[in-house]
Amino acid sequence: MHTKEEKLQLFSRLLDILDELREKCPWDRKQTNESLRPNTIEETYELCDALIKDQPDEICKELGDVLLHVLFYAKIGSEKNRFDVADVCSRLCDKLVFRHPHVFPPSDIEAAGAKLMNHLPIKDEADVSKMWEKIKQEEKDGNKTVLAGVPTALPSLIKAYRIQDKARNVGFDWEERSQVWQKVKEEIAEFEVEVENLDAQKAEEEFGDVLFSLINAARLYKINPDNALEHTNQKFIRRFTFLEETVRSQGRKLADLSLEEMDEIWNEAKKAESSSTSL
Repeated sequence: MHTKEEKLQLFSRLLDILDELREKCPWDRKQTNESLRPNTIEETYELCDALIKDQPDEICKELGDVLLHVLFYAKIGSEKNRFDVADVCSRLCDKLVFRHPHVFPPSDIEAAGAKLMNHLPIKDEADVSKMWEKIKQEEKDGNKTVLAGVPTALPSLIKAYRIQDKARNVGFDWEERSQVWQKVKEEIAEFEVEVENLDAQKAEEEFGDVLFSLINAARLYKINPDNALEHTNQKFIRRFTFLEETVRSQGRKLADLSLEEMDEIWNEAKKAESSSTSL
């Protein structure tokens, strides 16, 4: 691994390269916050894909792409005399220190005494999460409400998880996690009623409630629903690809197969996965 000095030198080199590109490259010179935003979203998803597949080389590469975007936005901010990368780092440092009084006790202990008493002692990760929600609302520019910190642009599944997690941090949660299953069953029953009633709007609303309750159950059992669903997506892709390749090797087309025939090959894909996992 690199020394701190080497890391700083490479970071400085990266800033120099970005400055030169911004001046001399027609594409880089043309970019704005608005034009970069779609690419930022794409790069973030590519990083997430590498993370869930646990591919070190890809993670390293995609982290570089995301870092480039962070620095690019800071560069644009400096050009408009709004802020630069030093301001970004400074605000992040201040926030991290302020939100971790159990690690960085305020220098003015007497003035901060009451605040520290409200947040300490910290015994585990759950205590830190609860403390964070309180501290965020104490910050000068902090969240005015508990759920204000949930970005509106988050994908719906991740947003639901974050909403529930933030509510938990202020005590709005089931006393026993097993209690959530009654809620899940209740929401499924209500969804089934609206489906039978052929009321599309109400069925959609109730289906949303079913998903929200299942995400809540996942949270309570310490399962990240987005990761879980993506693993299932990847599993389906593998098995469906196996199905396609098997049928193609037989000189046939999927459209020519019955559902029973496709299901038989599908089960072969499952067996193949099970045997490879056990090796």
